Amino acid sequence: MTRSHRRISAAVDVVCEIAADADRSTLDGVIEAIARERRRPIVIEGAVLPPGVCGQRRAYPDRDVIVIGIDLPNYDRTLAHELGHIVFRHDGIPIESSLRAVSEELLAYLLSERTLQSAVVDGADNDDEWEAEAFAGQLLQRLRRANTRGAARSIVSFDQALG
Repeated sequence: MTRSHRRISAAVDVVCEIAADADRSTLDGVIEAIARERRRPIVIEGAVLPPGVCGQRRAYPDRDVIVIGIDLPNYDRTLAHELGHIVFRHDGIPIESSLRAVSEELLAYLLSERTLQSAVVDGADNDDEWEAEAFAGQLLQRLRRANTRGAARSIVSFDQALG
């Protein structure tokens, strides 16, 4: 995949249009509108996650679950980032293969090995993570702007007219 700001902007435009059609202008409302559009529930859960993990997207056969670490300094950014993985249909680990009874020590070891693999072999900035993070930034910026300017539908129309 080639990193493309145009691809990110196009995805944010579509997400904002879906949200505006549903008269939603909050991040939770956007997620609700996207779930309805996809005809696939998106459930948000809070959990204590391992060190260094802020959020996870879990794919079940009948729904997606976004798990957000409790006590995060930027809850919305993590939530938008995980939504980005859903919107771009990034490959994740199917929930069936991630449900294993493991000790905390083993989990910490596996995470450190995964982090090492990502940083040394794959490069620290893999494309899916870059894409989800860029999506989160643009989406949150659009929502902040929209919530200070008026009705969601008229703002989306105005933004599209200006490009």
